Amino acid sequence: MGAPGEPLERASRIDRALLVLVTAVWGVNFVSARFGLDATTPLGFRVLTFGGGAAIVAVVAACSRTNLRLPRTRDYLHLLVAGVFSITGFGLLAALAVLSGGVGRTSIIVYTMPLWVVLFGRLMLGERIGGRRLTAVALGAAGLAVLLVPLLVEGESAGTPAALGAALSWAIGTVYLKRAGVDAPPIALTVWQLVAGTAVLGLAALFTRDPVFTAVPGPASWAGIVYTAVAGTAVAYLIWFRVVQRLPASTAGMGTLLVPVFGIAAAAILLGERPTLPDLAGSALILAAGLLALAPSRTEPDGGAQGTNLKR
Repeated sequence: MGAPGEPLERASRIDRALLVLVTAVWGVNFVSARFGLDATTPLGFRVLTFGGGAAIVAVVAACSRTNLRLPRTRDYLHLLVAGVFSITGFGLLAALAVLSGGVGRTSIIVYTMPLWVVLFGRLMLGERIGGRRLTAVALGAAGLAVLLVPLLVEGESAGTPAALGAALSWAIGTVYLKRAGVDAPPIALTVWQLVAGTAVLGLAALFTRDPVFTAVPGPASWAGIVYTAVAGTAVAYLIWFRVVQRLPASTAGMGTLLVPVFGIAAAAILLGERPTLPDLAGSALILAAGLLALAPSRTEPDGGAQGTNLKR
């Protein structure tokens, strides 16, 4: 028979492994978005991918007979607000950023998000920033500085405001969801936020008479759209909202600092982008920050006082 804390420790290890998996999926997702945006508008791309992702998750919920009803009426409003920030704002601004700059570096700027999550988590949730997370934040900030300073000096910053806006929007949505304390399965959290975010994007597309497609999609564009809808949206958000429920917001957020590392690698392999010396140095610092944030700690627990909701 295992020790009393063994199931919780095992659950924590699983959640940390899932966090690494979702960072890899999202790293590749920047490349798939680039392919999809070759034939679609940013609004159209997000309506297609988020709408498709929402439909897939709804089918998963139906097949697993998961009850999508929320325990409190106000929870629907909470998920609407979270969806507007985490889905609508993040998705649209990130797509605009991908169109304006290199995929690898855009992924780096977007993923300043974890640094904002730590700050907002402290301000809104009262989460303690211990020595380990503080060191991770410092390493992550140093890595981002190494990457961003050359970008700004060279004047290649057209997509920077959009990418930073995406980071802030996602961070606000992540911490707001944690603060709201919606007690629902990850599938329900995913469906309602995707529905809310897609609905807002759809209304914006109708209001602006967005054409959705800018060209006839070829195989690469369709592959980008399908990957983003299935892996980058449906699968990734199911994992993400589970992780946000079970790990401290700061740990979940800092773990996603690994996304730019995967994004730079995917852009180099699939798009032929060649990482510069600052790209490699900054990514190394960010990788160290992400691994440090994910490392188990006996003095900084993952649940309890920090509001984690572990379901059995």
